[in-house]
Amino acid sequence: MAEINFTQVTEFILLGITDKLELKMPLFVVFLSIYVFTVVGNLGLITIIRMDSRLKTPMYFFLSHLAFVDFCYSSSIAPKMLGNFLYEKNTISFNACAAQLGCFLAFMTAECLLLASMAYDRYVAICNPLLYMVLMSPKICIQLVAVPYSYSFLVALFHVILTFRLSYCGSNIINHFYCDDMPLLRLSCSDTHSKQMWIFACAGIMFISSLMIVFISYMYIISAILKMQSADGRQKAFSTCGSHMVAVTIFYGTLIFMYLQPSSNHSLDTDKMASVFYTVIIPMLNPLIYSLRNKEVKDALKRALSNSSHGLIVIKLTN
Repeated sequence: MAEINFTQVTEFILLGITDKLELKMPLFVVFLSIYVFTVVGNLGLITIIRMDSRLKTPMYFFLSHLAFVDFCYSSSIAPKMLGNFLYEKNTISFNACAAQLGCFLAFMTAECLLLASMAYDRYVAICNPLLYMVLMSPKICIQLVAVPYSYSFLVALFHVILTFRLSYCGSNIINHFYCDDMPLLRLSCSDTHSKQMWIFACAGIMFISSLMIVFISYMYIISAILKMQSADGRQKAFSTCGSHMVAVTIFYGTLIFMYLQPSSNHSLDTDKMASVFYTVIIPMLNPLIYSLRNKEVKDALKRALSNSSHGLIVIKLTN
């Protein structure tokens, strides 16, 4: 591959979601609200899980890591996207673009694999409850988290090196709201065929394998739920399963739409709209889907608020 010519391209210009001035401020308010909710929701969820001893189970261990990935995932994209609504010309340096792409790919991959780990955890809990503490021991839980982190970092590093070893000698305008592979490849003067093949191969293996783990796990879960004698138990389990599957469908569906189609079929404007779902919406929804509808987490939140109120009362009385 051709080496990058730093004298020709030292920065990129992000076009953002829209170029219509009348839409920029309303969209800024909307996406800022979403980002604030994402940060508060995910960091709050991590704090509750770490503080409450009743949530020291494998399920909440995975959930805290998913919340951490969602926070980092959103934070690698949202601040720069919000800046695009405020500045007439939103530039990003060559190195910052590489860093953003690396963070995006790493946390996106980690999210896919963590969703698969969580599906396996729920499969063991529902289908093999007597062996749950053996099959989901602390050592195994750590491995099911360490592998996604390690693999996602290596994949992200590999793709960033390939992308930024290409030559960029023409336009530096990225038709997107963050640095992503497909818009960057459109700007390259080099032959990008091999890079596109690597994208399809890596994305296909990761998405399909992790999605199959989720799909197979939930087939067994649904089968086990249907055999339950308690109608209330079935309803509660189906409700939790349904919420999870909605998030999984949106997340995997948009990623497959983005990365597992030929480049000739790509419309960058359409891709931008699809990207909003998995870079902005999903990290906001996950705290709701996986926690606020969960009775144990809601009870933990009530206890935390009650303890905080009690502490404030004691402080006032002592003063």
